[in-house]
Amino acid sequence: MNRIVHIALKVDNLERTTQFYEKVFGFKESKTEKVRDHTSRHLSDGAIDLSIMQYDADTESAESKAAGEGPCIHHFAVEVDDLEEAEKEVKAFGCKIISDPGVIPVKFRAPGGTVCEIVPKGRYKKSARK
Repeated sequence: MNRIVHIALKVDNLERTTQFYEKVFGFKESKTEKVRDHTSRHLSDGAIDLSIMQYDADTESAESKAAGEGPCIHHFAVEVDDLEEAEKEVKAFGCKIISDPGVIPVKFRAPGGTVCEIVPKGRYKKSARK
């Protein structure tokens, strides 16, 4: 069954945003990583992965601009049983793939203009709340 497993926020202050979600809502950090042109910190409430992304100041990548300028909800991810088949269906529906070829997760612009990504099962594992 396909389901939303991840939401990403583009922010202008990674540390302050992290503190907010940890202190106010009790989210726990699961990992922080440098990905291409941004730093991504993953938090969880035990059910969903919340990625807080801060792009490098000098980046001009299409992905960094995909959801708009400044802080925003950048994208959400849908976990799928078969990534290749889902990508074919997305393309057949006329959606534009935003990710570079071969990059997983596969980001695309959905009807209505929002940015979505498809991921294989287990990409965003639930982390237990402590």
